[in-house]
Amino acid sequence: MEGCRCQFWLPKKNRFCANVPLGDSLFCGNHNPRSGQWIPCPVDPSHSVLKDNLQGHVKRCPLLKQVQSLTLQPFYQKGINAGRDENREDLGHVSSEMKRAAVHGMGLPEFFKLIEKIESVHGLVCKDICDSYKMPEACNMWIKREVDRKMPFQEKHVVQQASILGHLEESGVLKNDAGRKQCDSEGSYDDGKNDVSAVVEFGAGRGYLTQMLADCYGIKKVFLVERKSYKLKADRSLRQKECLILERLRIDIEDLNLNAVESLRGVPYLAIGKHLCGPVTDLTLRCCFAEHSSPDNVDSCSGNQNLRGLAVATCCHHLCQWKHYTNKKYLCTLGITKEEFHAITWFTSWAVDADHGSDLPDVTDVQLHLESIEWEGECNGDAIGVEDFVRNMKAIERAALGFMCKQIIDMGRLMWIKERGLETRLVRYVPSSISPENHLLIASHANHF
Repeated sequence: MEGCRCQFWLPKKNRFCANVPLGDSLFCGNHNPRSGQWIPCPVDPSHSVLKDNLQGHVKRCPLLKQVQSLTLQPFYQKGINAGRDENREDLGHVSSEMKRAAVHGMGLPEFFKLIEKIESVHGLVCKDICDSYKMPEACNMWIKREVDRKMPFQEKHVVQQASILGHLEESGVLKNDAGRKQCDSEGSYDDGKNDVSAVVEFGAGRGYLTQMLADCYGIKKVFLVERKSYKLKADRSLRQKECLILERLRIDIEDLNLNAVESLRGVPYLAIGKHLCGPVTDLTLRCCFAEHSSPDNVDSCSGNQNLRGLAVATCCHHLCQWKHYTNKKYLCTLGITKEEFHAITWFTSWAVDADHGSDLPDVTDVQLHLESIEWEGECNGDAIGVEDFVRNMKAIERAALGFMCKQIIDMGRLMWIKERGLETRLVRYVPSSISPENHLLIASHANHF
């Protein structure tokens, strides 16, 4: 059988690739050594094509019809939520490799000065972040696995989803749905409990956060926003609910004009998201608050009046980009430059480097750990570079600095939402042993808190 398989070794799976090789080659199409210049497909950059074949490929790319169909949708507006860089000549993507190279290119005095600035800013603005783990009674049917056994079940995901919904319940925008059984039996809702009838899940993936919300709290309309296609989605189960209308919007959040979604106009809704990676959190916030309508006037840019509440779990801060970040003004006020922002985003990857099991001290106790580091005392002038210094740092020290940087980035987002008239909180919604990516942004109108 081995002779019928691609001979590319997959070290993580400890086996050869199972695909059939091409013709006389030992490898399949995915692993066959490539010759010529390969470039991203302009229709869908997630795959590459030979430069010499580009003209022909663009005409027959499998995703061409989907892209053409999307551009005709009224809610499609290219780059509407992307944000902008004040320096019009510098709009390119800054990769993690570029960020690392910039940090390693610093002199030690510059590096130490940046660390001191991070400590100072963190101490100034990140005072009210606390642990807040919720396990609402309404979610018991999921917590106790009293749901369809065909549903994929992983305890860590259920704990995260339940805590997100629990915070929405605590803020008053969700209420334990006494009318859920009535909906299941009669196909109608008792609107006396919740004053929202729709939920928009951003970066929905397979949609199981919304599935839990629909099962445990009841909802009339569901909008799942996701640019990728997934198997084993929750859509089939959601569509079986007679009282629920499901609409999946396969679109990049960057290009979504939420106010132009016809079936959402005038409908009170909640915005939710579990692990919105890097700049996707910023794109989502702009999408919800219609930032594009008046970028320079906060008063006239108070956002979609139908938004009743928001709960988004942030993650992958190392992917954040200056162009997309919502609150550049906040960072500039704190004396953080664009270059320093990119360094800070790279530091955030250190928060998830370490093993966050029960044997690791509390890495969120950043002040304690960082005060114990004698940054300049560890080196003899410029005898070693930043790269060597970073390599010699303890895992707990790196993690502590990484968490500080994550909190600074998310506090900027919190302040941006607060400027738009909502009550906001930033909490650690699950223990780091469940997920080190455990920041949750919660917002609602003042009368709900």
